[in-house]
Amino acid sequence: METVIIFFSKSGENFINGKKQTILVGNTKFLAHKINEQLNVPLFELIPQRVYPKEYNHLLKQSKLEKETAQKVKYQQLFLDLKKVETIFLGFPNWWGSYPEIVKSFIQDNDWENKVIYPFCTHEGSAMGSSIEDLKRDCSGASIHTGLPVYGSRVKKADLAISNWLLEYRNQ
Repeated sequence: METVIIFFSKSGENFINGKKQTILVGNTKFLAHKINEQLNVPLFELIPQRVYPKEYNHLLKQSKLEKETAQKVKYQQLFLDLKKVETIFLGFPNWWGSYPEIVKSFIQDNDWENKVIYPFCTHEGSAMGSSIEDLKRDCSGASIHTGLPVYGSRVKKADLAISNWLLEYRNQ
């Protein structure tokens, strides 16, 4: 069975180190690629059909509305047969205490029975939030492993944290 990395990331204006900053590559995408430097597995990005606002305050409004209304967020098709995948490294920014609705939509669209999930997220102080509990609830039948939370402002220095986190995967 195959191992893959699937992630959602947001570039543009982000909240980093207590202030708004514009980044060309989203923190979660950067982290996903750093993880893949050590795993060398297929990498898939969840891309929304309707682009998220680049401006941070507009993003906050939209993402909060999506969460409050449990809005299904459409995403571009992933050319991946999840039936052939056993282990998924699932990455996302922590929005409103858990994974964004686009990730929830992807989860709802797939069967997670007998899958192994290693979640990772970027954040600016809330770590994994409730995402581990939410994954256990939303990914029925999956085995959810320890998550890797990385400050978005520190993704470029996350190599050691990634190596330590991957020990569990490598020792299974």
